[in-house]
Amino acid sequence: MENIKIKYFTDKIDKLRYIDGKSDWIDLRASEDIELKKGEFSLIPLGVAMKLPEGYEAHIVPRSSTYKNFGIIQANGIGIVDNSYCGNNDMWKMPVIALRNTKICTNDRICQFRIFKIQPQLVFEETNHLGEEDRGGFGSTGRC
Repeated sequence: MENIKIKYFTDKIDKLRYIDGKSDWIDLRASEDIELKKGEFSLIPLGVAMKLPEGYEAHIVPRSSTYKNFGIIQANGIGIVDNSYCGNNDMWKMPVIALRNTKICTNDRICQFRIFKIQPQLVFEETNHLGEEDRGGFGSTGRC
């Protein structure tokens, strides 16, 4: 088990915990009230900074209900926080675009994260043939 140092920037959000024992993802919450008009962009502060272990990164994605509840989408699709983003003031934020007028309140659960091992160093070896038969194209099950 890895220990992760975490700094909370406010006591107005719930402490991090696994999602009700149902998943190994962990919810993140807005750490301040945000009002957005349709089409506006914002970096929503999440109220935490962490010192991830060497060789790990965090992936931040919206919760499945985020769009339905708040009308926002994550601007970069998925957020990656590597272990170098660990300064005392490196608060995690979620970049969003509002698709309707919305209000997000302090402590609203708006995204979730999971920690992954980083990709190992790879070496690409150029070739003219991969040694496998074609599957039949993008998204194909390989059937004729």
